[in-house]
Amino acid sequence: MLSSVLRSKCAITVNIEIMRAFVKLRQLLASNAELSRRLDELESKYDKQFKVVFDAIRQLMATPARNRKEIGFRWREVKK
Repeated sequence: MLSSVLRSKCAITVNIEIMRAFVKLRQLLASNAELSRRLDELESKYDKQFKVVFDAIRQLMATPARNRKEIGFRWREVKK
């Protein structure tokens, strides 16, 4: 946010790189959706022999679940 307010060459460069990163992220998400759509088409075409292959591909495409603790302040009420 600050890089879009400041007018130095460095801030402008950083702002451009941030925008490029978001464009790249949007393209990656779109290609993943396209891949998923094409995989659905292939899965409907072929018989059950390839089900194991399609399931393995879907597992590779899925984002792994991370067990992380939440960061930040947690409000706890004082017991009376």
